[in-house]
Amino acid sequence: MNKKPYYLVLTCNPASPVLTNELVARISLHLGEQEETVTCLNEGVAYEIPLNISTSEFENKITALRENFSDLPVDFNLVSSEGRRKKLLIADMESTIIEQECLDELADRLNLRNKISDITSRAMRGEIDFEPALRERVSLLAGLPATSLQDVHDDLTLMPGAATLLATLKQNNVFCGLVSGGFSFFADKIAAQLNFDACHCNQLEIEADHLTGKVIDPILGREAKAARLQSWCDEKNLPAAETLAVGDGSNDLDMLKLSGMGVAFRAKPLVADAADFSIVHGDLTALLYLQGYQAEEIQFKS
Repeated sequence: MNKKPYYLVLTCNPASPVLTNELVARISLHLGEQEETVTCLNEGVAYEIPLNISTSEFENKITALRENFSDLPVDFNLVSSEGRRKKLLIADMESTIIEQECLDELADRLNLRNKISDITSRAMRGEIDFEPALRERVSLLAGLPATSLQDVHDDLTLMPGAATLLATLKQNNVFCGLVSGGFSFFADKIAAQLNFDACHCNQLEIEADHLTGKVIDPILGREAKAARLQSWCDEKNLPAAETLAVGDGSNDLDMLKLSGMGVAFRAKPLVADAADFSIVHGDLTALLYLQGYQAEEIQFKS
């Protein structure tokens, strides 16, 4: 039977490092592996266990682990040992690189958060198409003073681990691109703050210092995100297998599937189920551990 080497990567939230030596040993024994084969990537936070398994055993292993240790706030991801370190990152912004959804924050200024956030959630779950959902939400913001954009930006917070992820990848000469169904006013600033190499997003129409309620065409959505990844691969002469993608919503699905390591990050169920890799409990530093980075190689940022 043809078997390939994989690593089972265990990660948790660094703010609550629950991966004790005893727990990791239990998991290792459950897999039929000796404790000595375990590598600590970051004490209490991330470990990897080498496995030689067949393709048919792949899903059974990960399913059994999640069932037997479902009470633990630990993410289990099975990663091929081949080509783990990626050369290009493509990242969604809202609820991925930052903690907020900017349209929802703008809606607060008009007391429309509940109405707009409901449309946002339905779109991210894949219940309605992204483009009409975006147009509908933006139309409700017509007349909002453009100064509200800066107010919202000032309240944005980075997702835990975002600064560390970008600093480490940039240190290792990884091309980092930000793609967002959100808006240039926010995305350009976040991209500059974190030193992304490129940024592609949507633009709000503004006239007389007020939002018109329209988005300037063309709209960047699900297909455009995947197309942007392919374009960067072509420019850099990279196969998609050497890329890492991360996002949380249904409009990220195409780029996650195209990428060599598509990670659903704290994602909607539809997205988490479709992606090959999923982070529910960890922060964005988990994307480094999936690639085999160890603590001493990581540029930790607050």
